[in-house]
Amino acid sequence: MNPSRPHPIPATQVYQYRYSHLSMDSRPRSVAVVLLLLLLSLTQGVVLAAPTIARTWCEETLAAIRIDRPHPPAHARNLFHLSVVMYDAWAAYDPTALGYLHHERASATDVEGARREAVSFAAYRLLLHRYSFSANATATRIALDARMVELGYDATFTNTVGSTPAALGNRIAADVIAWGATDGSNESGGYDDPGYVNPQRPLIVLLNGEVGGFGISPLTDPNRWQPLGFDGAARFQNGLAASSLQPYQGVTWLRTLPFALYRPIPGIPWFDPGPPSRLGTLTDAQYKEGAMFVLKAATELESDEVVDRSPGNIGNNSVGADDGHGHANNPVTGQPFAPNPVRLGDYTRVMAEYWADGPSSETPPGHWFLLANQVSDNPLTQKRIGGSGPLVDDLEWDIKTYLLVGSAMHDAACSAWSLKRFYEGTRPITAIRYMALLGQSSDRSLPSYHPSGLPLQSGLVELVTAATAAPGGRHAGVGVAGDVVVFSWPGEPVDRTNQVQNLRWVRGVDWVPYQRKNFVTPAFPGYVSGHSTFSRAGAEALTSITGSPVFPGGFGRVVAKANSFLSAERGPSRDTEIQWPTYYDIADLAGQSRRWGGIHVPEDDFVGRVLGLKVGQRAWSLVQRYWDASILTDGVTTTVKRSSDGQSLLFSTVEAHRSLAYQLQSTTDFTTWQPASAAVVATDVNLTFPAPLSSNARYFRIAVAASVDGLPKGAF
Repeated sequence: MNPSRPHPIPATQVYQYRYSHLSMDSRPRSVAVVLLLLLLSLTQGVVLAAPTIARTWCEETLAAIRIDRPHPPAHARNLFHLSVVMYDAWAAYDPTALGYLHHERASATDVEGARREAVSFAAYRLLLHRYSFSANATATRIALDARMVELGYDATFTNTVGSTPAALGNRIAADVIAWGATDGSNESGGYDDPGYVNPQRPLIVLLNGEVGGFGISPLTDPNRWQPLGFDGAARFQNGLAASSLQPYQGVTWLRTLPFALYRPIPGIPWFDPGPPSRLGTLTDAQYKEGAMFVLKAATELESDEVVDRSPGNIGNNSVGADDGHGHANNPVTGQPFAPNPVRLGDYTRVMAEYWADGPSSETPPGHWFLLANQVSDNPLTQKRIGGSGPLVDDLEWDIKTYLLVGSAMHDAACSAWSLKRFYEGTRPITAIRYMALLGQSSDRSLPSYHPSGLPLQSGLVELVTAATAAPGGRHAGVGVAGDVVVFSWPGEPVDRTNQVQNLRWVRGVDWVPYQRKNFVTPAFPGYVSGHSTFSRAGAEALTSITGSPVFPGGFGRVVAKANSFLSAERGPSRDTEIQWPTYYDIADLAGQSRRWGGIHVPEDDFVGRVLGLKVGQRAWSLVQRYWDASILTDGVTTTVKRSSDGQSLLFSTVEAHRSLAYQLQSTTDFTTWQPASAAVVATDVNLTFPAPLSSNARYFRIAVAASVDGLPKGAF
């Protein structure tokens, strides 16, 4: 059966369907921004165009992510591969563009309709495969099937043979699914690494489903990530059914193939800034400073101080630092920013929750797709690729934006999680609890001294004495004399809807971050911050595609409504705004939020920002070369050496491009080149071809294997 072309879908219908199956708690906070844009367009006499087919499938993917486990690297990979199948389907009908994983030229009388159909089948097949084992696989399958019906397509059409757009879409999805089966992520094994062993004793945080005083083992390695431990009464942790031990999410990403990253040898990080700070080493002071910074940040969760958090007062930082003092004026209007007075305790809690991107969210990579969609929807956005050249249609804009943002998010995951696996940096919950267990490191003359203990600071980290532990004393009911206690948030209240949890003294060995009890700390190491890496990479991507770092109109904001926004407790106490003028400011805010959330020390954040910068710039540099197919003109740097048996010469590439097919070619006259090997698809930068010394050929080269139309063959 040949699928028919669907009728256009009204924008209102898409928006309604997009969130109709989600509860209010799981709906993205960006919905308010989208609806605000819709309202503004109507009041100004502007009608928003119906969403492109690429946008439609992007929204389906984000909806699937929200009801799945919060696995950032896996979802970044899924979003990247979604962007690939949609781009490859679009590129098949373009006279210039080169597909990334599937290289095929197609023709159609109705190119717009053919693209719509090919994109839909490619996206549907990929998503059906990827989310078949998700936490809510049935709900996602129902939503995907319903979308195909609504579009007017026959989802039972699975044929990959023929010239129809549906068959083309199925072929593209098959190629990308096959690529993913061997990309190093171990998708078929649930992204697990059976060979990984973590000798750490689990850190008990929940018993009978509640946060309690369970301390930390003295056998803990404070310099290594420590999985959390909890019991079945916890119900869910990090989106997974509770068991005795927190699984490592993203454990295979040290070897997962990226898009634009290269490394000289396998098994090392794609970028290596060096190890994190470690207790008891030359970086001991930095380690303690990071833990103390997180504790100090926690005290701001209750501050009544009113501060100005407008773009005129904060932001505009250099890369990897918080050294900015704001922007003098709105870069678009030229006018100064109005003050944004906020209660600091409200602002910090809103920041921690808005950027958390944990369970029931799009996760950090999905958040940047939401931001990309907001930019696309904004009537002030001029859709010129790179900020120059002709205006492009909405579909081309979405297709290229998604490929760029998707590749940047995937490479951010590969970069950050390669460092997480390589160094297994600790989390604040382990560092703070362990140092508190050892004692205090400030005064040898006081009890509980240990050089690796927590530094004492009045009002923040204190030593319990017999007097302070007595009834009515400062630390009454909190530990015994000699214990190190911290003034911090003690965990969510019993009634999160109506209660606010005030800060109080707690034993340092029982400290918890400002997080819901079903997401105490992410299920992977701390160094480097995934949020910071994703966010700076996303900022670079949006800056590159728009040609400007400035958010449309020079101003963006999120409004957290009083007493209804927070999920860990009631709050904020009043309407609270987060504001930004540039994509870079958005990225910095996301990184900073993790400190108030108690998830990262500044070192994790700053290094992640620098990493994201490199990732985003590389993605932009490479993705354009597929859009204009100039990647096919690249010469291939080649090395040669004699084989160990002395019978052959071994020709090797230095920087081959993944997904392109290469072959060894030979000539005797530099005019006619003949194949000297079979074509091999590059999965990494290094390919090796042997050439027997007995060959009559005198000259060799490694080149892209081409078909009759000058492109690499379609179905490798």
